[in-house]
Amino acid sequence: MKSLCVETDRMRERFAVLGIDIDAVQIPNALVKMERWIASGERGRYVAVANVHMIIEAVRNAGFKEILQNADMVVPDGMPLVWRGRRQGFDLPRRVYGPELMFEFCRSTQDKGYRHFFYGGAPGVAERLVSSLRSQMRIEVAGTLSPPFKQLSATEDAALVEQVNATRPDILWVCLGCPKQERWMHSHRDVLQVPVMVGVGQAFDIYAGSLRQAPHVMRENGLEWLFRLCIEPRRLWRRYLLYNSRFLYYSALERCGARKF
Repeated sequence: MKSLCVETDRMRERFAVLGIDIDAVQIPNALVKMERWIASGERGRYVAVANVHMIIEAVRNAGFKEILQNADMVVPDGMPLVWRGRRQGFDLPRRVYGPELMFEFCRSTQDKGYRHFFYGGAPGVAERLVSSLRSQMRIEVAGTLSPPFKQLSATEDAALVEQVNATRPDILWVCLGCPKQERWMHSHRDVLQVPVMVGVGQAFDIYAGSLRQAPHVMRENGLEWLFRLCIEPRRLWRRYLLYNSRFLYYSALERCGARKF
């Protein structure tokens, strides 16, 4: 299998899933790249944590596909993506699980003084998340913000950007759900004065204690969706029925050459 190394942005090791390029990285590789971006002094890098839901959204929507293709890193969170990468010759022992990516970055860099901003979640969630992280490690928090659950006016959005920039964060963790968080990072990358943004979905709720996490064995074997479906059937049944079925269908078409993505 192809081995993974810390590559330059021009030498990104990637594989395609339904026409979407996924970076063949593991959590240690991803952390190194994120730290390099912070050290470079650049602004506006963003990371998408990809799963089946995100891939199907991109297949259905060309604009969203472009957002993913423009991301500085698209990591394989969903196990079906990991399996596809392995079939294409990459050594991917594990998924890049979004909540774990956030936790490990905070833990492994806690002595480096990076300033973290937590954006998203319901009111109070980010604060509980910060309290949980601080009980386990040293972490410098630039700020937290739970935005209103509505379309912001241009004035409101500008005020929000100014509020975030005033705190001088090194990394911005975004919890708005897919595809909203990826659209938000893409549309704000030129106005936010932050080196790295990462969309981590349910990570806030998990570490804040608002959402139960699937057992490790289920997370690592492609069964997290079943656990989540069992605890939130009314909210999630349609997503998993439609998106998982479409992913299998499109993958079959692609493999037999009936459709090119």
